[in-house]
Amino acid sequence: MSDTAENFNPEYNPNGAEGSLDTNKLPWIPLDNVEGLSIKPVRASSESGMFSLIFKLDKGSNFPSSVYLGGMDLLVLSGQLTYSQDEQESILAPGTWGFIPANSKVNSINANEDCEVLANFYNAVAFLDDNQAIKSILTSNDILQLAKKSKIPLVPNSSKECWERGPEESYDGPSEPLAIASSNAKALVTAESGSVISSKVTHPHFVDTREVPWLVMPTMPDVGLKLLRVSEETGFVSMIVKHNGVALPHTHIGASDFLILNGALGVRSGPPEGYGPGIWFYEPAGARHEATQRVTDEDLIYTANIYGPLIFDSGPGTPVEAVASWLDYKTMAEESGVKLVPNSDSNDSSLLAWAPL
Repeated sequence: MSDTAENFNPEYNPNGAEGSLDTNKLPWIPLDNVEGLSIKPVRASSESGMFSLIFKLDKGSNFPSSVYLGGMDLLVLSGQLTYSQDEQESILAPGTWGFIPANSKVNSINANEDCEVLANFYNAVAFLDDNQAIKSILTSNDILQLAKKSKIPLVPNSSKECWERGPEESYDGPSEPLAIASSNAKALVTAESGSVISSKVTHPHFVDTREVPWLVMPTMPDVGLKLLRVSEETGFVSMIVKHNGVALPHTHIGASDFLILNGALGVRSGPPEGYGPGIWFYEPAGARHEATQRVTDEDLIYTANIYGPLIFDSGPGTPVEAVASWLDYKTMAEESGVKLVPNSDSNDSSLLAWAPL
């Protein structure tokens, strides 16, 4: 354990409320309607319809033709996929990030080898049959029921739920670690970290994160950002973060979620050794952090979806020192020449209004 780890959170409280799940300790749960597809559920909201999970697609299996009613973002963690849409194909290798806009119709997603993918669904996804009629719909309620049946406590959706739940609940059944738990996941997003097969992307909604430059905010020189998507409509921002310093005390006005890819994160009342690869966090709106930092000598790298502004200060009761919102991230991208992934598909005309129910 490093000196940083030993000095961080000396008052560690193992019973503290925390919105996180160790996905390495969860099982793969098969989905009945899609052969070869299994998931590790982590969050599902009955209020917004959003849900998050990691899915595994066995070699030779595929997502059938489907329509994404609220959109989805994804990061390929291992394996290789062939993505087919609009008579074009893209090869999605580890480290490929993408956003499938709302109402998009995807012909298929095929697994060229066993694949693991982090996915955030912004609403339901409709699977179609061979006649392009709706065969089934996967919703947040389905994920809630599946998790309940498997006795997996999903992360709370609000600060109130965090504290009402009390001491951290955990799944204690059979587990299957992610591929990134035993590999150099830093290579997913950093070109100089190792050899990973390249993607062949033809669709504008995907990007190889290794080709995206690290940007630095002046107020946090030890934190690097790979900006991927910024929505002016919702204020949502997606990025990869390299967090090698100490973040200033801050409050999440909107929620955020993130998956640790490399290193270890010290946060809240967490353990001194921090949280490592495969830990998925959800910070509900209103969450407050006095200090978050890496607690090993390795680069701390994680994915991040930020659903509202962050307010920075010097501690409880001190004046606001900075506010980071979608506008700041968009300005950073524009000034640095970073091409963001688009939020909609102007060519997509595949609406479900014509599909028989």
